[in-house]
Amino acid sequence: MARIKLDFSDKFLFSTIIPVRITDLNYGNHLANDKVLSIIHESRIQFFQHYGYSELDFGGVSVIMGDVAIEYKNQAFYGDELLIEIGVQDFSRVSFDVIYKISTKDKLIAKAKTGIVTFDYQQNKVVEVPQKIKDLFEVV
Repeated sequence: MARIKLDFSDKFLFSTIIPVRITDLNYGNHLANDKVLSIIHESRIQFFQHYGYSELDFGGVSVIMGDVAIEYKNQAFYGDELLIEIGVQDFSRVSFDVIYKISTKDKLIAKAKTGIVTFDYQQNKVVEVPQKIKDLFEVV
């Protein structure tokens, strides 16, 4: 069976620290796989806020997640402080990828990618990525 292999640049624009909470653990007493998705969601919200945006107002449009891929590398445990580094890449007319590198001070925990689609909830349809968003992130 083929495994997911995420290859992306190390051009990160933002980083944040999120501690592993007791509620993030599974029966194996380590970070649960589904909680990684929640952690990257929280980090993406912080990333957007850093630039003055939200998922509902992202340069005049909203965003929805079109896909997600997570490549798990190591376990994390209660109390570990996760460094999440975030970047953007692969812009298309109506989407782009947000990439995440999740690590502790001594090991890589996971790599992830979310495909973000720009959306207009009032018209209930996909719309173009605003030029100001492309300008903000593509020049880096």
